[in-house]
Amino acid sequence: MSVRVSYFFVVLIWSTTPLGIVWSSDSISPTMAVFLRMFIALVLGGGIIWLAKISVPWHKRARILYSYSALGIYGGMLLSYQAAQSVSSGVISLVFGLAPIFSGLLAQRILNEPKFSRAKLIALMLSVFGLYLVCAEKINQSQFDPIGFVYLFGAVISFSLSSVLVKRVHLPIHPMATTFGALCISTPLFFITWLLVDGEFAPQVWKVKAIAAVIYLGVFGSLLGFLAYFHVLQKLQASTVALITLITPGFAIALGATLNGEPISTNLILGACIILSSLALFQFGDTLSTKKQTREKQA
Repeated sequence: MSVRVSYFFVVLIWSTTPLGIVWSSDSISPTMAVFLRMFIALVLGGGIIWLAKISVPWHKRARILYSYSALGIYGGMLLSYQAAQSVSSGVISLVFGLAPIFSGLLAQRILNEPKFSRAKLIALMLSVFGLYLVCAEKINQSQFDPIGFVYLFGAVISFSLSSVLVKRVHLPIHPMATTFGALCISTPLFFITWLLVDGEFAPQVWKVKAIAAVIYLGVFGSLLGFLAYFHVLQKLQASTVALITLITPGFAIALGATLNGEPISTNLILGACIILSSLALFQFGDTLSTKKQTREKQA
């Protein structure tokens, strides 16, 4: 698969995943929907591991890597499915787009990375203002569920913390091995959570749309999407990969409005534009500032 195809595939998957989460938990309980999704990915991943004869180490360092990766899968996905009960797919995509900023804040504490530059601090403040506009719009429409947003922010923090912790483990293994190892840890946790929280198995009430969404997310969102993302990450510059977080929220909002009847208001569009602008500033502000200073010195 060419890197261009992989890049398009990642954008497509990330744009459709929030809506898939909403649809899959429509008639299936959130805990069952996410468990089925990960179980499908685990089985298919195991088949790929076996057919391709990919080595999956289980020494201490590898187990730590899988555990850190599983944190993002279990915490991020479980809380996302809970949030999807009251938060639209477009807003889910918007807030998840802020993961690089959350990761940057956590990396300062955990990895001792430098503090945010002026451009990054401005981007942080802009993102908070954009989120305020989005939340204010939901409050005005009487559609604001604080618990849903707590779940959503918890999901993003889990995902961001996982990505930072993974950086602490330098282990050159196949991306599929990392994905499979993380699924081996997280999938049983999803099953236990379903037993404790719900425990009811009633496939007779499941809608076809929900079942199709679970299968789609299991095959594409949880397995092939990871592989395409790792392929892009290996072949392209980090700045090019970062553009994905700027592209997908717009598509996700449009898909939610077109296919799921999610309302789009002026405040939502304005808040989304501010959030996406803050992400662009966060990702590329320092680079542009450095280039400008270099040109001024040369002149």
